[in-house]
Amino acid sequence: MNSLVARSLKKMQGLWMKSAARKKKPFDARALQKVRAQLQECARGAGGEVSARQRARRLSESYLQLDDAGRHAFLRLIATEFGPDPDKVAAAHVHYQASIDTSAQWEAEALLWRALRSPRTRILTQFNALPQGVRFLVDLRVDLLRFIKEDPELASLDRELEYSLSIWFDVGFLELRRITWHSPAALLEKLIQYEAVHTIHSWADLKNRLDSDRRCYGFFHPRMPDEPLIFVEVALTDHLADNVQHLLDEHAPIFDTRSADTAIFYSISNTQTGLRGVSFGNFLLKRVIEDLQRDLPQLKHFSTLSPLPLLRRWAEKTPEIWTHAFLPGDLERIGKLAHCPPTPESIQALLTAHEWAANPRLARDLQNPLTRLAAHYLLTAKAGERRIYDPVARFHLGNGARVERLNFLADTAPKGLQQSYGMMVNYLYAPDDIEENVENLLAGGKIAARIRDPMSEARSSQKS
Repeated sequence: MNSLVARSLKKMQGLWMKSAARKKKPFDARALQKVRAQLQECARGAGGEVSARQRARRLSESYLQLDDAGRHAFLRLIATEFGPDPDKVAAAHVHYQASIDTSAQWEAEALLWRALRSPRTRILTQFNALPQGVRFLVDLRVDLLRFIKEDPELASLDRELEYSLSIWFDVGFLELRRITWHSPAALLEKLIQYEAVHTIHSWADLKNRLDSDRRCYGFFHPRMPDEPLIFVEVALTDHLADNVQHLLDEHAPIFDTRSADTAIFYSISNTQTGLRGVSFGNFLLKRVIEDLQRDLPQLKHFSTLSPLPLLRRWAEKTPEIWTHAFLPGDLERIGKLAHCPPTPESIQALLTAHEWAANPRLARDLQNPLTRLAAHYLLTAKAGERRIYDPVARFHLGNGARVERLNFLADTAPKGLQQSYGMMVNYLYAPDDIEENVENLLAGGKIAARIRDPMSEARSSQKS
């Protein structure tokens, strides 16, 4: 019986791959009726497990054959026609309210829950039975996220799918795996493809990142065993790293890990757009720290060397900040060296071109003002009332790290100069302080930091 099921699943997987390769079809009225009927059949959920697999397979084949307009119409159909029944929800709610503080309360609560569970959820759940079903749903959400920008009525479906994915991708189901140079070539190719922080330029570059003084770990899901969901790259050192080009130098000598006391997390990449909103990065770092402590008990410090991806965007949207970061003396010195007017506008234009980073005297005069700018950004910039503006800072500070040090010209690659004027930051994970840091951030918005916001000091010195 088991071999029969295995052959059946293999056959379905083959059909799945063939349907994905077929020419995409437009979504006309006839196709709409066919899909509506298939969705209604899935929503009813009649029959056993084999029937559920067959329904889900047919529905997925129909979807994979559609062009973009057809997929949009398909998703709108699920979102708008397969929500909870308002009459059933209303009746169940009235019954629940009438049952509060009686022996029937818990049964009424269960009835209300069932009424709120939409046919959409029943449809989505059936794809779990397919060999590639979870992969299909993750990819389907990629489409959904594209279409929702222009079609807010898809939001209900997106919320349900995100909620379902957060359950199916709970960290308890994920496997932490170390990735090495001896891992399958297909997996190594995916590291190159998915690296989102510091581009991997060649196989030699990748080999350097997987050498004996490095570590790379990823989270994997049992239904997507060859796809890393998120991975982190680590350098083992004896100091707090302050320059990513030095870390990525393929020609640098291999560090003797017996002397390592510091682990530097220098790249964390989410790989699946369809899992946006499903958070497991914080668990990844905790698990990696535990694994490193077990293998290398002499490690004492766990830090990142992180980008400030929105620093320049924020600074250009906050023009008043330039007069506080760049004091009159700074403007005069920089203007003379760069042969430009001593104004904040001229400084912004100067920084737009990256040649300044190769001029040691000019870079020296820019260091203090840009460090002030970055410190003020990290410690004060908000998106909304309390939400930390920088997404990388939001992630690490929300997981209990502290801002340890700012590093000038730490990333001189074009991307680093473009997004943050070459500034990078070390976030330090001190195990004894993590819980307190999280509580202080959640309770009062207090950011744990070894650095200070120098803007008030700069304004005081300017007045004097």
